[in-house]
Amino acid sequence: MKNTAIAKVFSDIADLLELKGENTFKIRAYQKVVRAIEHYPKEIKIMIEEGEDLRNIPGVGEAIAKKTTELVTTGKLGYYENLKAEFPEGITNLLAIPGIGPKTANRLSGELGISSVDTLEQAVKSGQVARLFRLGDKTADNMLQQIQALRRKDQRTPIGEALPTVEEILGALRSIPGVRNLTAAGSLRRFRETLGDIDLMGTADNPGEVIDAFVALPRVGQVLARGLTKASAIVSGGLQVDLRMVEHDSFGSLLQYFTGSKQHNISLRERGRRQGLKLSEYGITTVATDKLEKFALEEEFYHRLGLQYIPPELREAQGEVEKAEQGTIPELVELADIKGDLHMHTDWSDGHNSLEEMALAAKELGYQYIAITDHSGGRGIAHGLGAERVREQIGEIRALNERLSGIRVFSGIEVDIRADGSLDLPHEVLFDLDIVIAAVHSAMNQSEERMTKRVLSAIEDPDVDIIAHPTGRLLGEREPVAMDLEAIIRAAAKNNKILEINAMPARLDLNDIYASRARDLGVKLAIETDAHSTTHLGFMRFGIGVARRAWCEPKHILNTLPLGELLAFWERNE
Repeated sequence: MKNTAIAKVFSDIADLLELKGENTFKIRAYQKVVRAIEHYPKEIKIMIEEGEDLRNIPGVGEAIAKKTTELVTTGKLGYYENLKAEFPEGITNLLAIPGIGPKTANRLSGELGISSVDTLEQAVKSGQVARLFRLGDKTADNMLQQIQALRRKDQRTPIGEALPTVEEILGALRSIPGVRNLTAAGSLRRFRETLGDIDLMGTADNPGEVIDAFVALPRVGQVLARGLTKASAIVSGGLQVDLRMVEHDSFGSLLQYFTGSKQHNISLRERGRRQGLKLSEYGITTVATDKLEKFALEEEFYHRLGLQYIPPELREAQGEVEKAEQGTIPELVELADIKGDLHMHTDWSDGHNSLEEMALAAKELGYQYIAITDHSGGRGIAHGLGAERVREQIGEIRALNERLSGIRVFSGIEVDIRADGSLDLPHEVLFDLDIVIAAVHSAMNQSEERMTKRVLSAIEDPDVDIIAHPTGRLLGEREPVAMDLEAIIRAAAKNNKILEINAMPARLDLNDIYASRARDLGVKLAIETDAHSTTHLGFMRFGIGVARRAWCEPKHILNTLPLGELLAFWERNE
């Protein structure tokens, strides 16, 4: 059982306790536990197996520790089951829909008899929900949008959930003697933010041995099909994974074909047809002679068509073939280009590691600098910093910089943009910080006009340097806020402000589409992990994937600058 699944149970408990009208402090205790477990860098299942005390997790006392152990070891929690039994069947299904809180769920269940997502959808479409006291058309329409978002999550898996599983499978199979090539294809290789089925491709001296090893993996639950060179299975988490083993000399052709996208491959076939060539997963055939050329490497496949190699992230039929013909495909940003991380949290707010631990972990990655950006006081649930604690932390960071060598630690804050557009800390506090990141964390349901004005106000504030996770979305859980992003991006360009590509796998915000638009308008982007622990620093690769899909080169990304150039950049923009 993953930490996210454990947190979901405690989140349901908090909601059900609120429905009961339980003590507010008890409800908040569970809510704090949810956040702590979600962000905890170690899997609780492993902690229990290793005999580690769960009370080391912030907010987890003896009672919660016992409940957690029961849940993980048995797969059920008696307290939770008994609590659910006190309410109409299916009410937790309604609570799973983003934007529906306990009170609304109770009314939908009690007054309309709704107990499932399907019946709620029917009630919205029939007008029953809109007619409920104080629930108008806008609320009903929002429910419908959230139901549709929930259905999309059911159909596709966020890349942050799928990639670790795929890498575990690939790692196990690559250890088999004779395996020469093994990689993911399809939308995962193109780094789409959500995925359907997973395609794996490989070559081996003994393909059957690899197939046998694949279907015998511990993660494999149900084997859907199995042959000499291909197998399909459902793995833990519900992903369908298809593995194809091909000939060594055909690997490049097949990898290109199964990477896609469909429209990209159509563009290539049309180009090949004009050249008297026929393209297939097996290679390129000269129509006049019916001679098939096989390609062990993808690069050779593209070069045969007279094209510059096109990175997988760009294969979306967005002009990349024309660019490749002209030889103008850019050198996209890579993980090795990153020189620092400018958005992270410590145990001063809702992080799990100290200032020094975060700095040393970043130094180990080869970074030249980091910025500590704990939450401001408005994020009470995140133990945000008020003015006094901000100044205290600045002093601690200065002392840390005197002790450490090889890495520079900037003082910063992730300051809340309040509902009225003002910032959660005054100018005299923000002025003393090296970096100020501003973000929306509350009143997410404001109208597009109000939300746009709210963020524009922060962009126009001279104290603000970066706008974090601009749309506020959580993949599969929360839709982006209503906002005129074109206006936001243009304002960022006008005011020399940075927009963030938040690399947290649940966010990936800005997405590739808006990151590309920002790049076009000359807005500098920063790829930042929003790390809440040292292990979260590894999320940087997810942000790199988004930036590559947005055609970003190192020059478009702020934190590819070496320390000296970064300092000069800040000076020019003050």
